Amino acid sequence: MFVNEYFLDLHIHLGSTASGKPVKITASKSLTLENIIVEARDNKGLDMIGIIDCHVPEVMMQLEQWKNEGNLVEENGGGVSFKGLTLLLGSEIEIYDENCKGPIHVLCFLPTIDKMRLFSEWFAKRVTNITLSSQRIYESGRVLQEKVHELDGLFIPAHIFTPFKSLYGKGVVKSITEVFDAYLVDGVELGLSSNTLMASSVAELAPYPFLTNSDAHSLNKIAREYQLVTMKEPTFAEFRKVLKGEDGRRVMKNFGLNPYLGKYYNTACEKCFTLRVNEERYCTNCGHSKFTKGVSERIKELGHVTIDTAFRPPYIHQIPLEFIPGVGPKTLYKLRAAFQTEMNILHNVTEKELVEIVGEKIGTLIMKARSGELSFKAGGAGKFGSVTPE
Repeated sequence: MFVNEYFLDLHIHLGSTASGKPVKITASKSLTLENIIVEARDNKGLDMIGIIDCHVPEVMMQLEQWKNEGNLVEENGGGVSFKGLTLLLGSEIEIYDENCKGPIHVLCFLPTIDKMRLFSEWFAKRVTNITLSSQRIYESGRVLQEKVHELDGLFIPAHIFTPFKSLYGKGVVKSITEVFDAYLVDGVELGLSSNTLMASSVAELAPYPFLTNSDAHSLNKIAREYQLVTMKEPTFAEFRKVLKGEDGRRVMKNFGLNPYLGKYYNTACEKCFTLRVNEERYCTNCGHSKFTKGVSERIKELGHVTIDTAFRPPYIHQIPLEFIPGVGPKTLYKLRAAFQTEMNILHNVTEKELVEIVGEKIGTLIMKARSGELSFKAGGAGKFGSVTPE
């Protein structure tokens, strides 16, 4: 069966509703549905995105309004299409039940507006504030899984190795089965400080597809991580097939930050961000005694075997343009004016074409980012890593 290729980023937050009410407190207010669609479709070049705050009643009202106006179409296979961009309707939820020793974030996707409304009504009885993002559900993780699947949804643990609010976190869970029914997990999101090779050392993750998403809290962070998938068309049903690997649908490539660029790759001092090298009790720079355990250290604790990654799609260490030295707002404007979308700039434009627009130095750096030739300074304790100037 003929299939096409699509770019997907399935973890994008809303900062505010159409009326200006907050949704994700820590996200930029510029993250409205309208602005996200323009940025994702026109500037980034994505084909499908996941809006993971669609349980908010005002958000559903806006989607219904667009549908009634004829601007939004619900696809037969699920998902909604807005002028060339498909939206998957999702919700990020925090679990902290009797099986957890720390909070865990998960992504729940529903196929239609009606199914999301049913889910929101159920969720509203188990949460303090249904109008906000990433709220704690006063229900067990397994019950949440069952409800999502009862409504034909998808259940995906989010940024599973991040020190805070994740499945494996700083050490609160050693196995996915402590909190969830393994067969009701549809995939896992790796997060910014890990990649396929690192995650594959955790044997119990072998059955699950790996997803790489931005977890965008501002417009410019959309598509800092994403994936290329094959589907017949961009719908919820087709994406479900991608996760199951059915009928030729699959994740073709994961594009993510080099883990060194993530905020939590190495164990580091919580006060001054100095990396811990030899398990020092106190920071060698400022003497502070508290460290944030890095993802690399946590995965070593969890990893028991090295799994063959041949069956996994390639993980491409994609460097977002904003990480490349010299690419500020003016340069980015020039690039977009010349080549339209960031997907085109990062994947297709030739070195000669880049040099003509931004000069040899920046053009060369973009090409080196594409081919994985750049060097990095690792991040930790909440501070992003950086590209090392050459």
